[in-house]
Amino acid sequence: MSKQLKVLELFAGVGGFRVGLEKSNPDLYITKWSNQWEPSRKSQDAFEVYNFHYPNRLNINKNIETITNEEFESMDADIIVGGFPCQDYSVARSKKHEMGIEGKKGVLFWEIIRATKHIRPQYLILENVDRLLKSPSKQRGRDFAIMLASFNELGYSVEWRVINAADYGRSQRRRRVFFFVYRNDTNFAKKIDEKFEGTSTLDIFTEERRYDNYLFKDGLFAKQFPILQQPVKNREAFYELPEDIVEVSDNFSGKVWNTGIMRYGRYYTIDTEPKGDEKPIPLKEIIQPNNEVPEKYFLKDTDKLKKFQYLRGPKRIERTTSEGHTYIFSEGGMSPYDDLDLPGRTMLTSEGSVNRSTHLLNIDGKYRLLTPIEAEKLQDFQPDWTKYKKLSTGEIVEVSDRMRMFFMGNALVTEIVKRIGDELQNII
Repeated sequence: MSKQLKVLELFAGVGGFRVGLEKSNPDLYITKWSNQWEPSRKSQDAFEVYNFHYPNRLNINKNIETITNEEFESMDADIIVGGFPCQDYSVARSKKHEMGIEGKKGVLFWEIIRATKHIRPQYLILENVDRLLKSPSKQRGRDFAIMLASFNELGYSVEWRVINAADYGRSQRRRRVFFFVYRNDTNFAKKIDEKFEGTSTLDIFTEERRYDNYLFKDGLFAKQFPILQQPVKNREAFYELPEDIVEVSDNFSGKVWNTGIMRYGRYYTIDTEPKGDEKPIPLKEIIQPNNEVPEKYFLKDTDKLKKFQYLRGPKRIERTTSEGHTYIFSEGGMSPYDDLDLPGRTMLTSEGSVNRSTHLLNIDGKYRLLTPIEAEKLQDFQPDWTKYKKLSTGEIVEVSDRMRMFFMGNALVTEIVKRIGDELQNII
């Protein structure tokens, strides 16, 4: 094993991947470069928080599209990590037979591909919302298949798993899809070749079962995040990706479940459930005592409480589309406030505002919102991780509560990253 693995963190936010990997092994995982850029914002708060904690590395605060190929090539990163936005990944062929993107949204994933092409890291660890596996609604799984085909074209394999952090002992019911991407000439890939490729006698009728042992027992995610040893409702699929990514974009019709692996243009996927032997941390164990909570987090405004009651209640509302068609919008009710005996719900960037998704606590008859420290704990950050930022002038200033909540709504559960880092140590 190498003494150090050099890390490039893209879409770094306030450093979730770095925090998680350094929890795993700060001597092994050395983040040398990071990039964070919030478009259309004068204030680059997330970057400034990151720069406050990590001032001695190359922290790049510019649009990733403006990082040149030469700059990427100068980065001898062993690993690229990042939680990238879920967007439109559709591709098209131009008149010059060059691949392009339909619309403006898919550019950020393609920047990861560009960085991979020019850096050639051994590994990537990526994260996204779990709905990516079902996107877009009119061609479910297409976007994900495009991603798989893109990595395959560059000579990489991809293992994936949808992980609910609460299923593995954390304090938030946050479902995200994680990717472990590895170059096909790594020692790990060669070991997988020997075990699952080689001189297999599997035929077309059993091919889809080739990687079952890997997905259930041998893979990175299987070892760190154990699952029951049979597919849910026998849901499993095998699919051969076309070599032409445009064809994938236009014609994909396969199924993608929450667990899978792609190797040499073939993917194997199954629907799995967690083993269920890790108890989550309930909200009551991470919240601060009321006497330590500033008054501004308590809800004393009757109108705000009524608004929460309405937002969290059931609804059946007639609405009209822009074309003049009427329809009924319906929404089921939820509990009037959050159960302290359960882990927290998924935090969104709107946390802290009067919103249906916002956590609402009732402690000793007093209603209040989460504090920034509690939000940080839900993501397994240290308390007050986002309290300060470092400006370009070098001045250290406090971050607003609104932005701190926004950061945590965008962040990831760092203990999940730690476990991925723990297992990566065993296989490199």
